[in-house]
Amino acid sequence: MSVTIIGIESSCDDTSAAVIRDGVMLSNIIAGQAVHEAYGGVVPELASRAHQQNIIPVVTEAIRKAGIEKNELSGIAFTRGPGLMGSLLVGTSFAKGLSISLDVPMIEVNHLQAHVLAHFIKESPEDNDQPAFPFLCLLVSGGNSQIILVKGTDDMEVIGQTIDDAAGEAFDKCAKVMGLGYPGGPVVNRLANEGNPEAFKFSKPHIPDYNYSFSGLKTSFLYTLRDHLKEDPDFIEKNKADLCASLQATVIDILMNKLSKASKDLGIKEVAVAGGVSANTGLRDAFYDYAKRYGWKIHIPKFAFTTDNAAMVAITGYYKYLKGEYCPMDAVPFSRVVL
Repeated sequence: MSVTIIGIESSCDDTSAAVIRDGVMLSNIIAGQAVHEAYGGVVPELASRAHQQNIIPVVTEAIRKAGIEKNELSGIAFTRGPGLMGSLLVGTSFAKGLSISLDVPMIEVNHLQAHVLAHFIKESPEDNDQPAFPFLCLLVSGGNSQIILVKGTDDMEVIGQTIDDAAGEAFDKCAKVMGLGYPGGPVVNRLANEGNPEAFKFSKPHIPDYNYSFSGLKTSFLYTLRDHLKEDPDFIEKNKADLCASLQATVIDILMNKLSKASKDLGIKEVAVAGGVSANTGLRDAFYDYAKRYGWKIHIPKFAFTTDNAAMVAITGYYKYLKGEYCPMDAVPFSRVVL
């Protein structure tokens, strides 16, 4: 008998619902929130209000596009955390109501684990390009920079992570001081393609093991702007592309050096990338380069699966459903957690 899971994602500012049947994605609907652009970042209260407006039409459209009826659902998977508490409450509450009304089990999903398992989403029954266990996954987003040793769908170990800022956060903050707007990461990526990555040198941290730090890079970037602006008030405008290219090159170098070290030390050449920053074209190019140099078998997600989406929640819920890992009705969301 087929297993059909609907996933609900509401951890930040995207409301998303997706349907997966036997591991194959039938739909993946996402509603964004443009309201935050005026504030230079996500406003939690506005995000939760928008989720309340979006969740019913998004879930309805996901079921319609999947070509199924509600009573065909085997389980309800939802993001329990980490994320913004108000946003998570909307998704959690809706999942509970849907679970009760359909009398099917509820399945809690860790948002970070879901990003990793996005690599297991099938868009057709013949899609078999999933990573083999064990593999390393570089999870990079606005809130997380981690190297994860993945031994199974439910067996993951964080072997390295940022001790301060995340890579995506560094991109966004540096973009903000240059007046590039929010979110800054995609703008930095676009301008970096037009600039010289060797134009400016920024500090790289010396952190032990496989851990990361981006606060020093951010400070170095700010000091560079400060010093040059004293001499030329138009410095940023004249050098915007080169600044972005140099910043991006430094962040990618930091990320890949630690990932390469982990791959060498552990003898693992099956390597994946996940999270919002995995949409960065410079990082993707670096993965292709390292694959050629070190014989890695790499797994890079489609752009649709890099940002927060419910398909990754649904596929995680699918694997948990197969093992009978259901969630009690009194479960509450959590804002912070590790894998």
